[in-house]
Amino acid sequence: MNLTPKEIVTYLDQYVIGQNAAKKTIALALRTRYRRMQLDETMQNEIMPKNILMIGSTGVGKTEISRRLAKMMSVPFIKVEASKYTEVGFVGRDVESMIRDLVVNSISIVKAEQEEKNLSKIDNYVLNKIVEKLLPPLPESASESKKDDYQYLLASMEKKVESGEMDDKLIELDLAKLNIEFDDSGLPPEMAKVQESFSKVFASINKEDNKKEVTVKDAKSLLRQEAAHKLLDSASINAEALRRAENGGIIFLDEIDKIALSEKSAGRNDPSKEGVQRDLLPIVEGSSVSTKYGTINTDHILFIAAGAFHVSKPSDLIPELQGRFPLRVELESLTEETLYQILTQTQNSLLKQYIALLGVEGMELVFEDDAVRAIAKLAHRANENTEDIGARRLHTVLENILEEVSFDANEHKGTTFAITKELVHEKLDEVVEDDDLSRYIL
Repeated sequence: MNLTPKEIVTYLDQYVIGQNAAKKTIALALRTRYRRMQLDETMQNEIMPKNILMIGSTGVGKTEISRRLAKMMSVPFIKVEASKYTEVGFVGRDVESMIRDLVVNSISIVKAEQEEKNLSKIDNYVLNKIVEKLLPPLPESASESKKDDYQYLLASMEKKVESGEMDDKLIELDLAKLNIEFDDSGLPPEMAKVQESFSKVFASINKEDNKKEVTVKDAKSLLRQEAAHKLLDSASINAEALRRAENGGIIFLDEIDKIALSEKSAGRNDPSKEGVQRDLLPIVEGSSVSTKYGTINTDHILFIAAGAFHVSKPSDLIPELQGRFPLRVELESLTEETLYQILTQTQNSLLKQYIALLGVEGMELVFEDDAVRAIAKLAHRANENTEDIGARRLHTVLENILEEVSFDANEHKGTTFAITKELVHEKLDEVVEDDDLSRYIL
């Protein structure tokens, strides 16, 4: 991914307002990974990733930054919650499963690229199979004139199949039974191998082809899977996927504050919390993890951890784990102006989403600028008076304003409905001012 830090920040600006320090730190970390890959192998092995710890309240953009990074990058990327892992010996997922998840994600990226490269081969395979069913081949003994006529019909049928003209036509397919895939990355590799053995046994019990009567449209989709399985080299895909996960993989570790041992709640802590931190340590420091696709080294995987740290502090994490996240960035709480910009400046903002959704019912929804400012002001006030849940408050506020309009949308077909400042205050003033009401409703 050859994007400069400025280009990465510009892309994130379309979806996350403010938080420039966090964007800059992450953009630099991503660019450093690109720079490292351009060096000779000896130097590459010496340069370790500088993991990042993002600290900020809920709803300020930590998860949104990670979600947008996942969409923009073609490198293996997964987002996981630290709170769902348990120490070895407790029932639950062990921390190594996040590395196996990363490998699975990497394989899907490489496989998609290979399918794109071999698109014409896959398309030809699918087309030939369908045309063969619609227009059975001539016997060897056919005369030359019949063969000429057949070639003309064949070309005509190929055009019809490609254009979608034959999509509703029913054909009978002989689909080879593929092995049952057990892709539970939460299982230890030994158990995954046992499951694979079972899948091979199941496949060998009934080797006959699976005959199905389907439409040509459905056949195109089914045959693409078969074509990809037959035409692509799974061994080289797995090898490339492991290499990419090792050298370019990024793991976004959310809710890391939930495994910190705070002094306030020391008496009622889950005994596995510190154990999870100890189990995380070798993964973040660099170790070898076995997966059913091969062994992967975690030395050069970039970890971005994030947490609100309301109850605990970053210093409540065990010192060794703190030392593995040298770059720390604090995200700012959202102001009234920021909330207004989130509603008006982000791509596919909440306002645009509601306008599009109600447009389906044939009504035009219009938000006056004064109304949008009032929404931002009341959402900010609700965040100040009760728990601060950042931009997520906008979802609740807008749903309260638009509930009745949305419910009766079909009755407003062909009309324009304006959301005014007066309507916003009418719906929300009482709720925001009353602390008890706002805690339950907003």
